[in-house]
Amino acid sequence: MATPNYNYEKRQRELAKKKKKEDKLKERESRKGDSEPQGQGHPGEAPAATQPLS
Repeated sequence: MATPNYNYEKRQRELAKKKKKEDKLKERESRKGDSEPQGQGHPGEAPAATQPLS
């Protein structure tokens, strides 16, 4: 009977974890991008030069 290759199994688990984490991050970014209206910045940012300087 062949012995189990633990290093291979561990590597496969690590790759699966990494892929799942990247997929989650992409999903979060896409949801974040969908919720923001086009042409506007973040809600906490000040408007850019809306008041004239006198």
